Amino acid sequence: MTVPPPAYLTVRELAELLRVKERKIYQLVADGEVPCRRVTGKLLFPRGEIEAWIAGDTSTGAAEVAVTLPRAEFPRRAEIVVGSHDPLLEWALRESGAGLPTLFDGSLDGIARFESREASVAGIHIPEEDAAGWNLSAVRALGPARNAVLISWATRTRGLIAAPGNPSGIGNISDLTGKRVAQRQAHAGSQLLLEQLMARGGLAETDVSWLDLPARTETDVAEAVRVGRAEAGLGLESVARQHGLDFIPLVDERFDLLVCRRFYFEPPFQALLDFASGAVFRERAAELGGYDVSECGRVRDNAP
Repeated sequence: MTVPPPAYLTVRELAELLRVKERKIYQLVADGEVPCRRVTGKLLFPRGEIEAWIAGDTSTGAAEVAVTLPRAEFPRRAEIVVGSHDPLLEWALRESGAGLPTLFDGSLDGIARFESREASVAGIHIPEEDAAGWNLSAVRALGPARNAVLISWATRTRGLIAAPGNPSGIGNISDLTGKRVAQRQAHAGSQLLLEQLMARGGLAETDVSWLDLPARTETDVAEAVRVGRAEAGLGLESVARQHGLDFIPLVDERFDLLVCRRFYFEPPFQALLDFASGAVFRERAAELGGYDVSECGRVRDNAP
């Protein structure tokens, strides 16, 4: 008896089918380009719709469809900050007395946890295809029922981190050819950006020598370069300065906070915003370097 194939594919199964890495599947979901469902926070892909999508049938629609519960059955969101690691945010959460725990494991992980109600705030910096936009497409792909507000936190200078004196002579992305490079986890915004920059520079992923284990925070990238495990990594100017490393600027990126509308008005988040509006916060941002916080707190997207 022949066992029928499963009606839904997992992220790994779809990546194998399309012959791409799992991080590409997360990007397709974030951009709303592939039909999928979310069930208890897990991404599933309807086999029939995927086959039609591959064949070029757009009638199924590529927009994500979320499995929802009646409003009365929604569990209360966990009061936790997830998503991408930002040194200034980490410091401000501690110094503001907001009392919010954190779980930093990448922008796309933050989006997924936010939608599955595992978090009230997600820090994100997700590049868009035109290289000028950040975060809006990924947030709007969640749909009008996201009931969230996107708040500007900072514009950050990101580039290549190298050892003091830059002994490997790294000046741009193309100079990474043949070099040992620190990579981030697949669902990190900086890894998506690095792959995007490499593609524009004509580099394939096989043109560099990736470290076996991904660096899970901005600090881990700098540490890998500092101790010599990597010759370079894509990181923040502020972190390079803290570790006494060379820095080659490449882009200015937006780091935003996706916040549950209800939680925006709660004391912990208001404490963070109040602190971020003060002189101590601005002085710390200037001290770290590579931060523009002039728009901190501005609303970039406000879905009902």
